[in-house]
Amino acid sequence: MRPMRPFNFNTAAELFPAAIRKKKRAGFAYRRFGTAAEAVRFAIEELPADSLNGAYLQVEEARFDQSGIRSLYESEAFPLPRRPRKIEAAPAASDKDAA
Repeated sequence: MRPMRPFNFNTAAELFPAAIRKKKRAGFAYRRFGTAAEAVRFAIEELPADSLNGAYLQVEEARFDQSGIRSLYESEAFPLPRRPRKIEAAPAASDKDAA
């Protein structure tokens, strides 16, 4: 894995939804953030995985896809506290179904 170039997490950033034509909506609309750190945290911690897939983050002239956004989030330089990702609860099987 190559080292990342220095990245300024305090720069304003824009998060764009995936360009999916078959779906009526991408799960979120375009959002502008005061800092790239806020945008990265929102993308990783708040967006459903299918909405993050195909979305991209624009910071000045640099563009980051899903894996780039994840790399920024996981980098040691990420300045915000990380929260556990929200997990959607799977329906539990009842005891009656097992019998």
